[in-house]
Amino acid sequence: MASWAALSPSIVEYFEGEDSYRCGYCKNESGSRSNGMWAHSMTVQDYQDLIDRGWRRSGKYVYKPVMNQTCCPQYTIRCRPLQFQPSKSHKKVLKKMLKFLAKGEISKGNCEDEPMEPSMEETVAGDFALINKLDIQCDLKTLSDDLKESFESEEKKKGKSPKKEESKELIQSQHIEEKLGSGEPSHPIKMHMVPKPGKGADLSKPPCRKAKEIRKERKRLKLMQQNPAGELEGFQAQGEPPSLFPPKANKSNQPKSLEDLIFESLPENASHKLEVRLVPVSFEDPEFKSSFSQSFSLYVKYQMAIHQDPPDECGKTEFTRFLCSSPLEAENPPHGPDCGYGSFHQQYWLDGRIIAVGVIDILPSCVSSVYLYYDPDYSFLSLGVYSALREIGFTRQLHQKTSQLSYYYMGFYIHSCPKMKYKGQYRPSDLLCPETYVWVPIEQCLSSLDNSKYCRFNQDPEAVDEGRSKEPDRLQVFHKKAIMPYGVYKKQQKDPSEEAAVLQYAGLVGQACSERMLLLRN
Repeated sequence: MASWAALSPSIVEYFEGEDSYRCGYCKNESGSRSNGMWAHSMTVQDYQDLIDRGWRRSGKYVYKPVMNQTCCPQYTIRCRPLQFQPSKSHKKVLKKMLKFLAKGEISKGNCEDEPMEPSMEETVAGDFALINKLDIQCDLKTLSDDLKESFESEEKKKGKSPKKEESKELIQSQHIEEKLGSGEPSHPIKMHMVPKPGKGADLSKPPCRKAKEIRKERKRLKLMQQNPAGELEGFQAQGEPPSLFPPKANKSNQPKSLEDLIFESLPENASHKLEVRLVPVSFEDPEFKSSFSQSFSLYVKYQMAIHQDPPDECGKTEFTRFLCSSPLEAENPPHGPDCGYGSFHQQYWLDGRIIAVGVIDILPSCVSSVYLYYDPDYSFLSLGVYSALREIGFTRQLHQKTSQLSYYYMGFYIHSCPKMKYKGQYRPSDLLCPETYVWVPIEQCLSSLDNSKYCRFNQDPEAVDEGRSKEPDRLQVFHKKAIMPYGVYKKQQKDPSEEAAVLQYAGLVGQACSERMLLLRN
């Protein structure tokens, strides 16, 4: 892995200063602030380290919110899949899918003992932010023959052909915020039985109970009549009614795992067939190429129906640039996951056609969710929640071979935006401290976030960013066909503003990345 990274280093072009643009959450016209860079290429390890410092990618544009200045602070959130237990509402979504697949049943309304849920449309509409036209000019000519020639000799030594050059044209980067899926209320709303209007409650009668409880009571009485001694399968009633569900030595007494709920067997004559396919994001991959047209059509349908985007804002160019173009270099180390590392589309095929696509990055320590788009006709299946649960399960599966890969990154948690707080329902989860870059359990952060939009989660006042830039002169620069340390490069420069920009970049990416990645300077 190290030798591969040394051969093909990350190449980034940093945009000096900070960008201000319209916030997709609170709609402040210029309140959202971030730093950004264009990643011409990036290793999976560098991107892993960057997202562990609060960075995030949209296509090849990689950005980091200015947390203490932006109107809606965006905290990186990760779930711990190995300890994850689906909640009642999560189980409801999985069961809803199984019923649909098995019998074609479509849920209608809420039952008395189920939590009330907002519709998928209401939840998703506030979740996804199309950040208005982040007009960043990225001249790909800067990564020209100079860079190509620099690596060509090394590539030939290894028997590899040099990478194809990027298209030499101006590209504008529209900043699309990632979306995980729809959410549900944190707390179930219980519906209680009450006396009907005009009729007082008869206190001489027992209180109203749910039908399920009544059925259990009838079964218990029947069993007691059959066994007057009060013994039930070896259990002796001692002063209280015997349990209908005594503990058993087998697994039936244990709560079902996430995998049990997802992969529960279906009848042979099931109404529908669901298949999930993992496809590398590459036009050289035959499966990705053959499904591109259908995937794109689904994206357009989703954007126009759910987010009311006009057709000119969800064209093939936008789709390709932000959901099919990734800076991550695919890597297949011997001890990595069978599918390798890189960017993928996880396609959900129902009866032979795509109904949802989850865009994900598989990195050395995590599966990182980038975006989800789905067929609005299937909103009743809560595909946002369902796909998140499938991705958590997928992370657990990858962990079995690659033990380091044990987290599920859900993008940004925005406490100040009510419709973005659903990500906190996937527990246990952690938030990234924006100052020291350590992970803190979300339960320890919520009270502070209730009082202030911006918070330092690390409670140790003496703690500092251990990965901060300590030796900026060791930062790697690519300039005029040569790779050199910044200490050498700066002696050739006369522009005083140059140093400020480079030092800002070094502080944001940290010492390790600054020494591995190549900072492209004209």
